[in-house]
Amino acid sequence: MTFSRMSFPLIASCRLFVRSVLRMTSPEVVQRLEQRARQADEAINILKTQIQMLKQHAVTAEEQRLKKENDQLRLQVDDLKAKLTLAEIQNGVQQVYLPVRTAATEAPAAQTADPAPKPAEAKPGQKQAQKGGKGDKAAGKSEKKKGGPPQEEKPVDVSRLDMRIGRILSVKKHPDADTLYVEEIDVGEAAPRTVVSGLVKHVSMEEMQDHIVIAMCNLKPAKMRGITSQAMVMCASSPEKVELLDPPAGSQPGDRITFEGYPGEPDPVLQPKKKVWESVQPDLQVTSDKVATYKGVPFTVAGKGVCTSKTMTNVGIK
Repeated sequence: MTFSRMSFPLIASCRLFVRSVLRMTSPEVVQRLEQRARQADEAINILKTQIQMLKQHAVTAEEQRLKKENDQLRLQVDDLKAKLTLAEIQNGVQQVYLPVRTAATEAPAAQTADPAPKPAEAKPGQKQAQKGGKGDKAAGKSEKKKGGPPQEEKPVDVSRLDMRIGRILSVKKHPDADTLYVEEIDVGEAAPRTVVSGLVKHVSMEEMQDHIVIAMCNLKPAKMRGITSQAMVMCASSPEKVELLDPPAGSQPGDRITFEGYPGEPDPVLQPKKKVWESVQPDLQVTSDKVATYKGVPFTVAGKGVCTSKTMTNVGIK
């Protein structure tokens, strides 16, 4: 290898630089460098910890926001379910509540059920006796069908509704539905009836308390958000407004609502399949004079007067 004349001064200067650095690298300098390196490592670790905490805080805040939104949506869905259930009950739709299925109840039937025993073979004499017995039963059934006059079907009119005067003894908000009241109503029986009403948005709790109302008492009891409703409070109703119907002065719990020209007795319980309520309800109306009527015949409490609305006219009754 060959070097030019300029290479020797450069090499010499490099040697001088190295010697100066070696002279400056004392134990104290090395110690200071190591200390600074440790401080840098600590600062980096602190920054990493802070970044991790910020990430966790951001995730927690987002989870809380999503949980709050889910809770609000759940409440809205529950309110809509409660409104739907109330509307179905008022229109006579029977509510069926299915048991909650669990893993234990979903076990295959083949694993839990015992094999069905084979029927024992009957002797010839026994077979003839059995056939004769079935024939006798069939003959008996046919005789029952043929014998006796058919039962007369009651007319579908307002006389089949059991409407009575009631007094609201207590009222509170439903624990699981913001739009529902739970009332205890005295309808002239040994014990008050529990009634669930979707009136929170229309009638104040103060107005409900101790109010004399008209209660429909022979709807089939149905659970509404876990509480069984045993009657329905009758109201003047429009899409914009709902208000309680007012019985005449002097009405007492248990007084029957009657209709001139419709003397029949109410059904013990309205059967949803027969659609009695659905057939009668469209003819329940408040007139322009604020009188509650069925096909123009007033809701009447014998000897006391007719039932009215406070302010509403020409609207339906539900």
